[in-house]
Amino acid sequence: MKKIILKSKNLTWILSALMVFGLASCRKNNSLGFTAGTGVPTITSVHTLSKSDTSKVANVITTIDNNGNVTQTTGNFPINPMGFDSVTNTGNLQQYYVIYGANLGSTTHIYFNGANAYFNRALVSDQSLIVSIPITTPTSGTAATNKLLVTTLYGSVTYKFIVLPPPPTILQYSTNDFIGGSTITLTGQGFGSVTSVNLKTTGDATTIVSQSDTVLVLKFPTSAVTESPLLLNYSSNGKTLVVTSTIIFNDLDNAYVVFTDNYGAGWSSNSWGVGAPSTAQAKTGTTSWATTYPKGNYWANGFGINTAGLPSTGYTYLSFWIKGGIETYSLYLTADTRGGFGNSDKSYPITVPAGVWTYFKLPLSTLNLSGSQHFGFWIAGPADQNETFYFDDVVLLK
Repeated sequence: MKKIILKSKNLTWILSALMVFGLASCRKNNSLGFTAGTGVPTITSVHTLSKSDTSKVANVITTIDNNGNVTQTTGNFPINPMGFDSVTNTGNLQQYYVIYGANLGSTTHIYFNGANAYFNRALVSDQSLIVSIPITTPTSGTAATNKLLVTTLYGSVTYKFIVLPPPPTILQYSTNDFIGGSTITLTGQGFGSVTSVNLKTTGDATTIVSQSDTVLVLKFPTSAVTESPLLLNYSSNGKTLVVTSTIIFNDLDNAYVVFTDNYGAGWSSNSWGVGAPSTAQAKTGTTSWATTYPKGNYWANGFGINTAGLPSTGYTYLSFWIKGGIETYSLYLTADTRGGFGNSDKSYPITVPAGVWTYFKLPLSTLNLSGSQHFGFWIAGPADQNETFYFDDVVLLK
């Protein structure tokens, strides 16, 4: 009899627990203020969440003050707010959209072209979902399936929806200097939709060696250009569009060369210390110019020529890359035309970050280098250790 009583007590506890968990489950299902439909989900349309309208219209605004004075102002003024049809079958990365349909309340996953999109359940109803398109969504190639997929506890639904490619944007580049036949690697976004790339200044076409959404490798043509941004032509939803790069690319075939993969005509190292071509590092090509500044010493290293010095006309910039040493330093421009090579002139410093390649493009009008046969940089130190710097593509640009 004792055993039966124990079993009865255990059954009572189990039933009580089920009632508690059942109530908790009911509360959870209704915590969002609606009961999710149990039918197969459907999508009827997709809408933009918001719209920015900056358009203006010519108008005359008449105002009357308290004394009855009339003032008229003529100009372009914002259009009065008005309703707009927000239905769309295309979308942009990282923008928000509203999916309308039925039986959407139990949604577990939303995919754009296979990319899983995060969504906030507080923004879900049984008739709508608010979601942002993930930045990882494919926008070109076979992976761009133009498919929106919503999965719920009771089924799935697909809907044709085109995720537009972002404009091609260069975030990094292997170098901005080229010669005919050389290649440059661009890293960024939106490159998968690129159809062609041209030099903006002359229209000369580059050759696309390889491409993905994030990497574009270009082979540059032989050109008469000195420097030029790129025109990146790309396809978006059947339209051909174009963007201009913010990066300027230099054609070293048309520059005055002090050092690229080797010395320019007549130029050589003319330094207090060691300075010579090195294959240990290179920004473009295979070789840079390496020079070492010994610890604790005032030292000036640079380039020299025995014939006519740097040209006095026809060029606008001194351009070069430097890879820094172990620490960040200030280097100071020095030249025989600036009061003597290796003097203590600190009027033109450049900051060279440690361990990375940094590009410098200095206006010749501020440098006083015209006719210089001996120029370079001096350093006050270094204090802690010997430091080696690598220079590449030391040129004058028109």
